[in-house]
Amino acid sequence: MTADADFRTGYIAIIGRPNVGKSTLLNKLLQQKISITSRKAQTTRFRINGILTDQQTQFVFVDTPGFQTQYTNRLNASMNRVVTQSMQDVNVILFVIEAMRFDERDMAALKILPENVPVILVVNKIDKLADKKQLLPFLKEVAKAFTFADIIPVSAMHKVQLPDLLNVIRGYLPVSPPMFGQDEVTDRSERFIAGEFIREKLFRLVGDEIPYSTSVVVDQFKQEDQLYKVYATILVEKPNQKAIIIGKKGEKLKQIATQARQDMELLLGGKVYLEVWVKVKSGWADSESVLRNLGYE
Repeated sequence: MTADADFRTGYIAIIGRPNVGKSTLLNKLLQQKISITSRKAQTTRFRINGILTDQQTQFVFVDTPGFQTQYTNRLNASMNRVVTQSMQDVNVILFVIEAMRFDERDMAALKILPENVPVILVVNKIDKLADKKQLLPFLKEVAKAFTFADIIPVSAMHKVQLPDLLNVIRGYLPVSPPMFGQDEVTDRSERFIAGEFIREKLFRLVGDEIPYSTSVVVDQFKQEDQLYKVYATILVEKPNQKAIIIGKKGEKLKQIATQARQDMELLLGGKVYLEVWVKVKSGWADSESVLRNLGYE
C-alpha cells in the first residue's frame, strides 16, 4: 500500500464508563467483530487495538475496559490501569456516553482524561430517544463539564453518523504513513480473540453474577490443514459456579461452546473444533500472579 502525501495515521483511545457501547462502536467502525459485547458491565477487560485503513487514513482504535469507580479486587484495579495507560501517546480520545444519561460515573471517568489530548464527546444510542428535541439541551449541559474538541451524536448499533465521526477524527491525526498492513484489523492474536469469544458467551448466557467470577485460558490453538483446533479452560471461583456453567447434562456448556465456535469460524474463515473445560481456581481475581499469567496488565 502506497500512502499519498496527505495520508494520516494515529491512535484513538475509546474511553467511558462501563456499558455505554464502546466495544459496539469499535466493531461497527471496523465492520468486523474483534471486541466482545454484552449488556453486562465489565465485559471488556483488556486493551484491544482495532485497525481501520482507507485511502486517506489508518485509524488505530484503542478499545478499553469501562472505567471502574469502585475497586472490589485486583482485577478491577488492573482494568483501570489499562484505561489510564491507554491514554498515553494517543492522538485523540473518544469519550463515549449514553444519550440522556450523564452522572457521577461519567464525571469520574472525565477526571482521568489528560489535558494535552483533544477529546471528542461521542453521544451514543441516539436511536433510543423518543423525542430528538431533548438532545440539544442535553449536549449543552454535558459540554459544561469539560472542554470537548468536538461533539458527535451517534448510534453505533445502527451506524448512524459513524462516517461523520471518522471524518472528524481524521482531522486530529498527524500526517504519517500507515503502521499496519491494509488488511490487518487488530494487533491481537487469533488465539486471544478465540478466548474472548468464549468469555462473551459466559456474559450472555450465564446468570448475572457468575461471569464476573470467571476467566478463560486458551490452552492450545493450532491449525491442521483446513481445521482450527482450540482447547480452552474456564476458570471459576467456586464449585457451584462450575456446576451452573456446565448445566444439566452439560447443556449450558455445550451452548456456550457452540456459539463461541460459530463466532470463531466467522473470524477465521474456516472450520473450528472447540473443546472447553471448567476448572475451579478460588481467588484468581485477587491474585497478582494469576492475573499476570492470564494476561492482565
